[in-house]
Amino acid sequence: MNEAPGAGEGQSYDATQRKGCQMRYRATFIAGFAVGFIVGARAGRERYDQIVKYSKQVVEHPAVQKATSTVTAKATELGKTAAAKAPDLAKTAAATVSEQVPKMAATAKQKASDRLPFGGKSDSADTADGQVSTPVDNGQASVNGVRYTTDGS
Repeated sequence: MNEAPGAGEGQSYDATQRKGCQMRYRATFIAGFAVGFIVGARAGRERYDQIVKYSKQVVEHPAVQKATSTVTAKATELGKTAAAKAPDLAKTAAATVSEQVPKMAATAKQKASDRLPFGGKSDSADTADGQVSTPVDNGQASVNGVRYTTDGS
């Protein structure tokens, strides 16, 4: 079993379990399709024509026509209202985000520094040129883990 990307501690990821889940849904879909096909075939062409006839009668009914036009007009009106309000809402959202991001960044930085060893505080081990001296280096500068000395060793 492999760890899923982003899985928490103690949680394992089993690819076969996920694949089995997909196969179950696929099998259910195929079974439903088969049942629908068989039932539809038994109903026959006459039943199909009857359903089409009734659906056309419903669509052409004056009350349905009126309701459809009312809903269409209301949807158009709401769409225009939303389009008019969108730029203002976008500006408000941008202002809110620009205020909140620095606060969130400061909070994240503080939480990250609290989790770092030694509190994430900088020590006196930092040198003036930005190189960090560690006890392993014995005060010598290193680049990519390779120590360079001036005495040739």
